[in-house]
Amino acid sequence: MKNSQCIFVVSGVVQCVGFRYHTSRQAQALDISGYAMNLNDGRVEVLAVGEMEQINKLYAWLQIGPASATVDHVVKYDVTEADLRVVRVGEFKIL
Repeated sequence: MKNSQCIFVVSGVVQCVGFRYHTSRQAQALDISGYAMNLNDGRVEVLAVGEMEQINKLYAWLQIGPASATVDHVVKYDVTEADLRVVRVGEFKIL
């Protein structure tokens, strides 16, 4: 299957609560590559690269997050062909 790419921007209490760590573990369990990165405004950006079915499972998880976080909102952006990111397959980074 063709790999898809999506960017999620998660808002709420998602910094300093282990959100990126738990996201990386969830992504790895779903065979998703990409990254989780804190933004300066308190949100977290997640790039997910993999099969769309698995990305949708991560999207559902992001809307809940780990017990230590409080997720208020998740915005999903599909990455267009022109804006595809280069990521190493099998690698999910915490930035």
